[in-house]
Amino acid sequence: MNDFITALAGAAPLASGWAWHGVAMRRRFAAARRDPLSGLPTRAAFERRAERALARGPHVVIVMDLDGFKHLNDVFGHAAGDEAIRATAASLNDALSDRRGSIAARLGGDEFTAVVPLRDRASLPWLLGGLHGEVTAPFRHGGCDLAVGASIGACVTSDLPAPSLSLALRRADEAMYEAKRSGGGWRIADGPALTHTTTAGRRNGRPGTAGREAA
Repeated sequence: MNDFITALAGAAPLASGWAWHGVAMRRRFAAARRDPLSGLPTRAAFERRAERALARGPHVVIVMDLDGFKHLNDVFGHAAGDEAIRATAASLNDALSDRRGSIAARLGGDEFTAVVPLRDRASLPWLLGGLHGEVTAPFRHGGCDLAVGASIGACVTSDLPAPSLSLALRRADEAMYEAKRSGGGWRIADGPALTHTTTAGRRNGRPGTAGREAA
């Protein structure tokens, strides 16, 4: 019996060590799926979750790009730009906090995306307008109130031939560029057809599809 107790006592630190190792590994994997600056999921993690979400029913896919971000960096420094990214992520989370099942992510640079369950299409203008208002509200940095603009494009997946994330992102990207060309705000992609191609997820500056916009 004494030998058995001794063996258990010796194995306890090893088991404890493996348990902590497992916790540390899970934390590392979780961190790898998060953008270190914004705290939002990375693009790869977002795409995996968003594909599954779209298969469950109608969603609105949102692409958002900050306006005036380069000017903010040039005038106030990169630390201010980093704070703008963090503030935008916080605003995005806040705007979607009451939309259960929403998934938001940072695509890179000053571009963000989200997939939001669409229960009532009539509420979409309120969602996009509220998001725009949250993101463009001033944030505090270095004792100053700073702000950026935002251009938002949205695509309703039920308007597409099939619930394709890649197609929805392209349509939302086109709508976002239409909003940007009009001075910011938001726009909803009109119809399922792509009237113009995009390059690396970006428009080529050509006329785009029609939509609805709110400043």
